[in-house]
Amino acid sequence: MAGGGGSSWRPRVLMLAESCNPEWISVPLVGWSHYQAVARLADVHLVTRTRNVAALRRVGLKEGDDFTAIDTEFVFEPMVRLVRFISGKGRGWTLLMALTLPSYLLFEHLAWRRFRRRLRSGQFDVVHRVTPVSPAVPSPLASRCRRLKVPFVLGPLNGGLAWPKQYPELRHNEREGFSRFRDVFKLLPGYRRTREAANAIIVGGRSALAEIPRRWRAKTIYLPENGYDPARFPTPPVRTADAYVARPLRAIFIGRLVPYKGCDLLLEAAAALIASGRLTLDIIGDGPENGRLRQLAADLGIETGVRFLGECCHRVSMQHLVGVDILTFPSLREFGGAVVLEAMAMGVVPIVVNYGGPGELASPDCAFLLQMKERSGLVHDLRDILAGIVADPAQLVGRAERGMRRARRFFAWPRKAEQILCVYRWVVGRTDIRPDWGAPFSDVDDGGDACSA
Repeated sequence: MAGGGGSSWRPRVLMLAESCNPEWISVPLVGWSHYQAVARLADVHLVTRTRNVAALRRVGLKEGDDFTAIDTEFVFEPMVRLVRFISGKGRGWTLLMALTLPSYLLFEHLAWRRFRRRLRSGQFDVVHRVTPVSPAVPSPLASRCRRLKVPFVLGPLNGGLAWPKQYPELRHNEREGFSRFRDVFKLLPGYRRTREAANAIIVGGRSALAEIPRRWRAKTIYLPENGYDPARFPTPPVRTADAYVARPLRAIFIGRLVPYKGCDLLLEAAAALIASGRLTLDIIGDGPENGRLRQLAADLGIETGVRFLGECCHRVSMQHLVGVDILTFPSLREFGGAVVLEAMAMGVVPIVVNYGGPGELASPDCAFLLQMKERSGLVHDLRDILAGIVADPAQLVGRAERGMRRARRFFAWPRKAEQILCVYRWVVGRTDIRPDWGAPFSDVDDGGDACSA
């Protein structure tokens, strides 16, 4: 038992999540999900940016009682507009992180000014900085908490995933030339001090774990940042072998339409099956590749079997998962991949590239994992997997059941809140054993307590 102290303990947590919005996706949803889940088991006061206030109020949170909003928009927004001008919408992530770094430092400075008296007087048991998830952003608050002997938890951090060498053009297509200088962040003032001062460092992926120097590994815990909230999902349909009789296989792609997501590879691999009427494909998302992908579908002669549904809100996207069989998501460089978890939770079997987040969230028992290859090889392998499923769709039943079980076991937010609470127990000294669930999570042992080592 790695976590002790009894289940009745409710720590008092000051949670910093400058990105925290229940109505958005990606990192803002990560921030919100952490807050909402942990707040069921702890007394949490959230510190976030003013841009999230309206959405937080709509879900019933009260400013002052439940959260504090800090205004850094006058620094942040001009940098966002500059990056969009340079790289285009939805691109240039590394440049965005570099140019918005001053706004994050200002956010922490203002948070310290607001809460230093309460921290000094012992009103919080733990300070947890959830976002930003980028490892490039130092935390001056970590050192201040250390001096006050208030445990500080950093993370989840993610990053460090190399651009796949099989696709040398990908970095350029994503306007990520600035990422060649990414390692410079390790020279930033505060990088070493932040990690030295933190009592625990949560990392969201094996690539992020590999970036942690050995001297800090003993306080580093692997815990992917993504999860799913069962309350936000429709009831999964009962999937039986009979459900696939006398109808085409139904596939779905959900994601931004940008080069690294690999939607063009999917269209090419699935073209023959779509043209023959044995497979249909729904594409949910929008982005700079939209026009090119539509033209590609027309050139391949499969436009009648492919539906471009555009960008949908999270609730509508999950409704679409009810009626499909497989998630076809050949993203070439994905840190997280929340949609993979969401598909598994709905009994939809993922087909993903075994590189980065998707290959860690899923497993060979519940998904089809493609090995990273150059374009023609990856298209060939994806085509073969799709053909094999179409020939024998009943094989999806077992994978679907195991996927739902894996999602519930590790990634449902109530479960993840228990895991985070284990980290809190460890940093405050209520247990001596560091929580460790493996990296990545294994399907072998399907039992055990959330704090089992």
